[in-house]
Amino acid sequence: MQEQAIAWRQAGDAIGFVPTMGALHAGHDSLVARARRENQRVIVSIFVNPAQFGPNEDFEAYPRPFEVDYARLDALGADAIFHPPVEQIYPPAFKTHVDPGPLAEVLEGKSRPGHFAGVLTVVLKLFNLTQPKRAYFGQKDFQQVILVRQLVRDLGLPIRIVACPTVREPDGLALSSRNAYLDPAQRAAAPAISRALDAAALSFGKGQAHPAEHESTARSALEKIPGSTIEYVAVVDPTTLRTPARAIAGSVLAVAVKLGSTRLIDNVVLGAERL
Repeated sequence: MQEQAIAWRQAGDAIGFVPTMGALHAGHDSLVARARRENQRVIVSIFVNPAQFGPNEDFEAYPRPFEVDYARLDALGADAIFHPPVEQIYPPAFKTHVDPGPLAEVLEGKSRPGHFAGVLTVVLKLFNLTQPKRAYFGQKDFQQVILVRQLVRDLGLPIRIVACPTVREPDGLALSSRNAYLDPAQRAAAPAISRALDAAALSFGKGQAHPAEHESTARSALEKIPGSTIEYVAVVDPTTLRTPARAIAGSVLAVAVKLGSTRLIDNVVLGAERL
C-alpha cells in the first residue's frame, strides 16, 4: 500500500484518504464522493481497529461485510481499498502508541477510556501507509475530528483534515454502522435523538445563551425515549471541548445515548443550519 501511494504521489497525483471500519453506508459514500472530486486518487481503508474498543465493547460483533463493501467502493470509483489483517497493523513487536492528551478525557473519552489513544495510533499509521494530501472524516464523530486535527498539527503532518456533514436518514437519525444493531422498536425510537438536538438548537435560535438550558432541553427530550440510557449531554466549545460560559454560534451540543445495548452518538452545531 505504501509503495503504491508513494508512486502515485511521485507521479503528481494528490491522494484523498477515507479511513473506515467497514459496514459502509451513505455517510461513507459522501466522504468517498468528496474525496473523488478533490483528488486524483482515492484510497479507502477498511480496518476494524481493536485498539479503540474497550473490554466490554462490540469488537467481535462489529459487522464485517467486506464483499458488500468492496462492491460499493468499486462502484464509487475508489482507486484502492486497504484491508489489512490485525497482525499486519499490530505485529507482535508493536510498542508505540499515541497519547492524545486532555482533549481525549472528556465526552467520548470519559465514557470510553483509551478509545482515542487507539484511534490516533491507527490513524497515524494509516496516514503513513496511504500518504494522503487530504483525509476525510464525518462530523458525527466531531471529537475525533478535533483530535485528528490536533495530531496533524502537533506532529507537523502535511495533511488537510476535511470534516464532512453528518448524513441522516429521512427521519433524522444519523447514519451509523451500529444502527444495524437496533431492533424495530429501538429503530422507531432512535430519531428522537436528532429531534432532541433540534429542540435545543431552536432554543438557541430564540436567544437562549446559557449552556445548561440547552443541555436541559435536550436531556428532557432524550429521557422520554423508551429503554434509553443517557451517557452525556454537553454543550462545548468546538476547540477546547470545555463548557463555555455562554453558548455562541459554533458551540457544539453533543450527546451519547444507549438504546438497549446499542450506543449512539450525535451532535449539532448551534447557530448553524442543520446539514
